[in-house]
Amino acid sequence: MVSYIYLIGFSKLFSMGIETKFTKVKLFSGIIYKKVEQKEKIKIILQKKYSPIDFETEEIPFDMTDYYNKEMGSPLFKMIISFKDLIYPNQLPDIKIFTDQLEQNTAISGNRVINIDPGFLSQANVIIATTKNHYHRVPLQKGIYAHIEYIIKKNKLATLEWTYPDFKKEDYMNFFTKLKVLYKENLRKVYGV
Repeated sequence: MVSYIYLIGFSKLFSMGIETKFTKVKLFSGIIYKKVEQKEKIKIILQKKYSPIDFETEEIPFDMTDYYNKEMGSPLFKMIISFKDLIYPNQLPDIKIFTDQLEQNTAISGNRVINIDPGFLSQANVIIATTKNHYHRVPLQKGIYAHIEYIIKKNKLATLEWTYPDFKKEDYMNFFTKLKVLYKENLRKVYGV
């Protein structure tokens, strides 16, 4: 009798989790560009595809690396935009594939004129989609990986060893701090919490 009770307690301790749907997340995208008109065209396309833009940064000089200069020229600028409608996190790979195709479709003589980096903000972290594997990236599907840019700890953004240098800048941190507030409002409307 004692061993039977012991086994019931033991089995509850190691019982299987219950699968639930992911909580929706806040879609955003970084856009690197040289010409304002190219960026504006991309914003229109992305809004038609996903939903209206509800928040965006000012134009930020993209000068922490010259990685894109050979292909896209210089000086380069970056803007981060977020979208009104929430998405499920497992939609991110298809969004990244779409934005990669958009980059190729707008290229001139094989050179991209725009770089689009979609990602999402959740209650726990900020994720960016990438096609490049690395030790700190998680494979999702269709050749797309999740790059964790920030974790959210005690309701504050925390950078990591591999956080991109531009994401450590104050204007980026301010954007995502404000985006967390907007995301909470979105969750209230969707889930009533």
